[in-house]
Amino acid sequence: MRKERVGFAVCGSFCTHEQVLKALEDLTEHYETVIPIVSEISAVTDTRFGTSEALMKRLKELTGNEVLYDIPSVEPIGPKGLLDVLVIAPATGNTIAKLATGITDTAVTMAAKAHLRNGRPVVLAVSSNDGLAAGARNIGELLARKYYFFVPFGQDNAVKKPTSLVADFSRLTETVDAALRGEQIQPVLLR
Repeated sequence: MRKERVGFAVCGSFCTHEQVLKALEDLTEHYETVIPIVSEISAVTDTRFGTSEALMKRLKELTGNEVLYDIPSVEPIGPKGLLDVLVIAPATGNTIAKLATGITDTAVTMAAKAHLRNGRPVVLAVSSNDGLAAGARNIGELLARKYYFFVPFGQDNAVKKPTSLVADFSRLTETVDAALRGEQIQPVLLR
C-alpha cells in the first residue's frame, strides 16, 4: 500500500458515479489514505442513478473516512498540507470552468485551490456534455497549466452526443501514480 494521501472529490455527472465508485475502490486498494470530498450538489441530490445518502455511505465505506462536503471542511487542506494528490472524478464542465477561471465557490473548487497552493498535483477525470463545445476552452486552459493531470478521455458517444467527453475511469489509479511522479500518462486523448 502506498503512503501518499489522496483526496477524492466527486462532482455531479451522476450517470458516471457507478464508474467513479469502481475507480475509487481500485484506488483504495493501492493507497492507504483516501479522503472523500463531494460537491454540495452531490451531497444532497437524489437522481435516477441513485440517492445522495447511498453515495455518501458508499464513499465512507470505501475510504473509511468521513466525507467532506462544504467549504469550511476542505479549506484546511492547503494550510495543513493534508494531501499529496487531489482527484476530481467526475470533473464536470462546470467545475472545470471554475478551476480554469479561478472561481472558488464549492467544496471541490476550494479543495483544489487549497491543495494547489502547495504545488501538488490535481488529477481530473472529465465528464462533460459540452467538452467539445463551450467547455473546450476550459479543458485546454487546464491542459496547459502546471500541476493539472488528466485521466485519458474521449468522446463517449460521437453520434448521439458529439460534444460530450468522458474519462476512462479504469485508468484513474494509473493516472494518479503518474501525477505523483509529475508525469501525464499518454495518450491523453482516446480514440
